[in-house]
Amino acid sequence: MKIDFSKSIDIESLKPQNDFEVKVKNFLSEWFSDSETVEVQTSGSTGIPKKFPIEKSRMLNSAEMTCNFLNLKEGDTALLCLPVEYISGKMMVVRSFLRRLELTIAEPKLDPLKNIEESICFCAMTPLQVENSLDKIHLIENLIIGGAAVSESLKKKLSDILESNKATSKVYETYGMSETLSHIGLKRIYPEGEDYFTLFDGVDISLDDRGCLRISAPKINSELLQTNDIVDVLNAKQFRFLGRADNVINSGGAKIFPEQLEALVKKEIPNEAVFMGIPDEVLGQKLILVIEADENEVLRSQVSDIKFEKPFHKPKEIVFVAEIPRTPNGKVNRMELLKLMTR
Repeated sequence: MKIDFSKSIDIESLKPQNDFEVKVKNFLSEWFSDSETVEVQTSGSTGIPKKFPIEKSRMLNSAEMTCNFLNLKEGDTALLCLPVEYISGKMMVVRSFLRRLELTIAEPKLDPLKNIEESICFCAMTPLQVENSLDKIHLIENLIIGGAAVSESLKKKLSDILESNKATSKVYETYGMSETLSHIGLKRIYPEGEDYFTLFDGVDISLDDRGCLRISAPKINSELLQTNDIVDVLNAKQFRFLGRADNVINSGGAKIFPEQLEALVKKEIPNEAVFMGIPDEVLGQKLILVIEADENEVLRSQVSDIKFEKPFHKPKEIVFVAEIPRTPNGKVNRMELLKLMTR
């Protein structure tokens, strides 16, 4: 199904062909209703999933920030391939409405580009979707990737495939959450990679006494948003993510950021890899590495050969699992994984 927002839209005339298209139509009915808010569901990756109302005016403000940053214009094409239950999918529709884009609807599967043959100006995807769409990723002119961190191995695959296709694509990693109505900043992956996220205009940041990020973005949220994300601030508009405070592992008195170690390991192996701290009588928490794969001595050897910055960064144990638990929108579910590792 395609919706051309550069023309007047008759929602009732839309003919959904599957359940996802029905959900999109229902969201459009909600969007064009008299209500000043729409309901958004959180992913549940850092807690119990919840629903809360969001003002449409603030969603439009957020959409304008993204469209301006990417220089999207009326008549450009866009692809929706994220669930519309969550803010990520809803915002793709709102951006298309605001900037009068021509929106193609594709089911939010792992390979959403499977039936796409023409170039697309703008698309948002998860890392897993990108991983399964590399053969056609050059068709996307402006790609933003969110929902989970983009691994170093995926960044390299993206660069290699786009360079081989002589693509003019621009690829960004996003930073945001449901409360920031998708993202409040982007970090370029391709053509030139960046280490720091750049904030949109109208967004300011500060740190609490833990070194965790606080976000002030009055156009999209009236409250000062306190995160559990420990960051390194370069300047008023740029910061680097280090890890979540609630994921920090305390092993023998040393604080370890699992996200940093995961980025290092994923430069060497293609598999999903998650560092965890499990209870230990001596260390408090014992550092282990969980790899999504069958028992594999080659992977074990590759990890053993990695030169970690500090001796206590090397995992005390490597565990292989067939499947790492994920939330419905593809994020690693660390709480469920910890339960599996401590049964």
